[in-house]
Amino acid sequence: MSIPDNYSDSDIKKMDLSKESSVSSLESERDAGFERTTMRFVDWRIIPVLAMVYSFALIDRINLGAAYTAGMGVDLKLLTGERFSIISCMYFVPYIFLQLPGNLALRYFGVRNWLSFIVVAWGSIQLAMGFVHSWGYLVLCRVLLGVFEASFFPSLLFIISTWYKRHEVHKRIAVFYLISVTAGGLSPILAYAISLLDGKRGLAGWRWIFIIEGAITLFLAIITWLFIPAFPDKNTFLTREQTTLVLRRIDDDRGDAVADPLTCEKVKAHLSDWTLWAYGVMFLCAGLPSYAQSFFLPIILKGMGWSKTASLLLSAPPYGPSIVTTMLVAYFSDKHKHRSGFILGSTLVCLTGVALTAFAKQNEVRYFGAFLNTAGNSGGIPTILAYSANNVVSHSKRSVQTALTVCLGGIAGIMATTVFRAQDSPRYIPGLSAVIGSQILLLSLLGITTFHFMRQNKLMRAGKRSKPLEGQPGFYYTL
Repeated sequence: MSIPDNYSDSDIKKMDLSKESSVSSLESERDAGFERTTMRFVDWRIIPVLAMVYSFALIDRINLGAAYTAGMGVDLKLLTGERFSIISCMYFVPYIFLQLPGNLALRYFGVRNWLSFIVVAWGSIQLAMGFVHSWGYLVLCRVLLGVFEASFFPSLLFIISTWYKRHEVHKRIAVFYLISVTAGGLSPILAYAISLLDGKRGLAGWRWIFIIEGAITLFLAIITWLFIPAFPDKNTFLTREQTTLVLRRIDDDRGDAVADPLTCEKVKAHLSDWTLWAYGVMFLCAGLPSYAQSFFLPIILKGMGWSKTASLLLSAPPYGPSIVTTMLVAYFSDKHKHRSGFILGSTLVCLTGVALTAFAKQNEVRYFGAFLNTAGNSGGIPTILAYSANNVVSHSKRSVQTALTVCLGGIAGIMATTVFRAQDSPRYIPGLSAVIGSQILLLSLLGITTFHFMRQNKLMRAGKRSKPLEGQPGFYYTL
């Protein structure tokens, strides 16, 4: 196209700049569209698979209460002394101590090999629990279940956190957690439906709970082998261009797209960071009401006067509000790039619910407390996980952080099974009081870490620190 003679040089330059701007704008829109499409594909490829498999890890872990209510307590003579608490508790001993070794094994054996192996292993143990005839063998099965499930949850958190920017990760963890917790909430209904097989092939209904849920877990091991995602730099489902985009986004955000070498010296250095221990204790405190409700709500409801069937069925509805609270908290927390305030609000809701269940006089109000407990707890747990994931840099430290956080969180399972004693049934006032104390400790640690991060960010912005935060130039802690 020719340019009219009456156009000046300045007019021509303006036209050229306009064309360049249009081209740049189109390229920017195309890049943004490509990024959205890629990350949406990553979401659908990663989150549903991880959540589905973890759902049954959670169900396999918490189905003791349903099996107990369905007749296991009588058949295996668990009503004597503290047998049920011992069986519940012993799972968490190896679960706690094998978190970090398991995360290190993930790096050594590879994501698909390691996770597929442990899913097959714990699915087999779960199925075998349907054939035990003494409480001693049930203890052994629970210990082995803890051995093989130990590294699964921290491995999944580790994988998710390596794929996303810091302020995108909360929504993903929330969806992952929400799917799995919702499935866990439906566990009593599933257990009740399976228990209706009572007498089939000469097996009690509670035995069918373990057998069928174990068989489903073994099927999910095949899904794990076929679809479990690796780390971004080793993935096989994205194109080279898409992989480059994912790695660039992570490097721009925090500079740790590619794994750094993991050494004993690094592990020791990371373990000396007190904030990692604070995250773990906060996760412990958040996990205590969750474990307590999973293990003992059917028993508490039965103590309120409901039948065995009603107790199992009424254990599921309190998980309904978690769908709303988890996603709302995650959306606004990521939007405002803020964590601590949302942890505070969620913890206060949980605290109110536990207090109602413990001390209210009317059973209806006590049951309503279970709804508040789950709503607050489900909003707070993913936020604590996002809070901890946002404030570390490097694969090696992230590996240690996720393992340590979940390791200390596992202590909540031991506490739940020991402070909720058989002689305190059905109200469990001492146990619920311990849960209330844990929420106060959580709030105290949240205040300490938030103040520390605020101070470090302020010193960094004022140029009063000699080294960058977390060794990464331009990095600031998420409050």
